[in-house]
Amino acid sequence: MRSTPPNRPSGRRGLRRTVTAAAATAALLLTGFGTAVQADAAGQTASTKATWTATPCATPQHKGELACNSYRVTGSLTAFQKQQAAKTGVTPKAADATTPSGYGPTDLQAAYGLTSAASANGSGETIAIVDAYNDPNAESDLATYRSYYGLSACTTANGCFKKVSQTGSTTSLPSSDAGWSEEISLDLDMASAICPNCNILLVEATSATMANLGTAVNRAVTLGAKYVSNSYGGSESSSDTSYDSSYFNHAGVAITVSAGDSGYGAEYPAASRYVTSVGGTALSKATSTTRGWTETVWKTSSTEATGSGCSSYDAKPTWQTDTGCTKRTISDVSAVADPATGVSVYDSYGITAGWYTFGGTSASSPIIAGVYALAGTPSSSSYPASFPYAAAGTSALNDVTSGNNGSCSTTYLCTARSGYDGPTGWGTPEGVSAFTG
Repeated sequence: MRSTPPNRPSGRRGLRRTVTAAAATAALLLTGFGTAVQADAAGQTASTKATWTATPCATPQHKGELACNSYRVTGSLTAFQKQQAAKTGVTPKAADATTPSGYGPTDLQAAYGLTSAASANGSGETIAIVDAYNDPNAESDLATYRSYYGLSACTTANGCFKKVSQTGSTTSLPSSDAGWSEEISLDLDMASAICPNCNILLVEATSATMANLGTAVNRAVTLGAKYVSNSYGGSESSSDTSYDSSYFNHAGVAITVSAGDSGYGAEYPAASRYVTSVGGTALSKATSTTRGWTETVWKTSSTEATGSGCSSYDAKPTWQTDTGCTKRTISDVSAVADPATGVSVYDSYGITAGWYTFGGTSASSPIIAGVYALAGTPSSSSYPASFPYAAAGTSALNDVTSGNNGSCSTTYLCTARSGYDGPTGWGTPEGVSAFTG
């Protein structure tokens, strides 16, 4: 049984720095924000470099457990806050849990061309979120997030939200865990942000082993979910092909999996040939582009970046035709994951109740699951991981062409380029047409 990948940091923080008003102006202009952040009453400006730490579940506590793929911002300014500063000319406070400091539903829907689909589509569809352990505040935290952003209520009472164990029980749930509760809040909020009309099924595994998480995936499918998001992973093993057939071979179901947060190197279950492996980007406003946004590969350091790689065990799916990897290549598509350009999440269990900004490919997986849900139910015999390949090179995907997630002998497996590459796959969504088949 695998554990966390080699070199996964137990926590990593961006470098803090204090800048003068002139330096802050230059930094904002260079990043496309256009206007200066104003100095505060003491004549100082806030740091322009966000800082963060890995969520506790990113370091497995027990042998054989997998790691979640998320980071929580701890200070300084996020991309969202810089944008607000550009609009108002006033330096915002560093993240303090009282107000959102990351991208919200409107931002994410606009960035990925989903505004119209998010308004009209998704009713009757169910997105399943698979995580380990119990978040006792999951429903109430989700309610706070959705209420703040003007999304319709999604509760047990109205039939929109359901929480079960891997056995399907609504009452006999796993032990509670604060670290995995942060992960659960992130996943639920991202599914809501992209597909606000969707129902949400939270399936909580007894622990973070592949056997229990895989059983939870099967439970989600048994309960009718056609979109299943998984924000966890670990090093590959020779058992992976058996896990493929036991847990992930579900025709007609879009199963998304985070590509990992440790830079170049294959993880499982992102390496499963039956899933859509989701890489991560840095997402920023860009007034100079028609799209209004720009993306690069997310990389903070050699050990903190989106995952990608060439599987050592999993066979290459028929729809994947790159020639630099004879087996399964990670990733297929991507979405925002850089904590510095992170997303807003509301969480209250085991932490000061409030608003936090999260990043990691734990954000990108439920985002892509939400896009599949907006695109509509896959045909019963299909493998939705193939859908973006049918749209490869078209305007249905935003090609990410700059950045890397480390070093590798086959360059495109770790470096962005025009067309397919490992860190970002075929790119990020531009509407839903690349996710229907």
